[in-house]
Amino acid sequence: MAAEELLVWRLVRPAFGDERAAFSGEGARRYGGRWNGPGRAVVYTSWHLSLAVLETLAHAERGRFERSYLAYRVHVPHSLILELRDEDVPDDWRARPGSAAARAVGDAWLEQRASVALSVPSVLVPQERNLLLAPGHGHFGRIRIGPPEPFRFDDRLGA
Repeated sequence: MAAEELLVWRLVRPAFGDERAAFSGEGARRYGGRWNGPGRAVVYTSWHLSLAVLETLAHAERGRFERSYLAYRVHVPHSLILELRDEDVPDDWRARPGSAAARAVGDAWLEQRASVALSVPSVLVPQERNLLLAPGHGHFGRIRIGPPEPFRFDDRLGA
């Protein structure tokens, strides 16, 4: 990994494991996410594989939790990343089920096409970051996506 790049991780179920599906942003487009409203494609990644594990567990359906996943290493040039500053994070960004203000921040970022990636704090570990990717951005192709690697959750985790 070059110093000019940030390595982030994405975990996906094997059913969505091909690169095209894993990086389409379709799930977030259909249902929305913490930082985007429905109708807007976003790919959620994490700065650390361990944070990607926590994020996946937090959103997993306990009765249908699959243990086998695929992990993608994603190399994002720093020049494509915009960091959401602490003062721009809405006060209620950690609200459940979600913050309309946080979604509005992400939607505005997508609409302005200010960058390919937006660095945001993680709700689960606020001291760490997630990186949102905009698959519809004209420079999305500058992101290097590695081949999927098998990843299996330890039996002590999940349902």
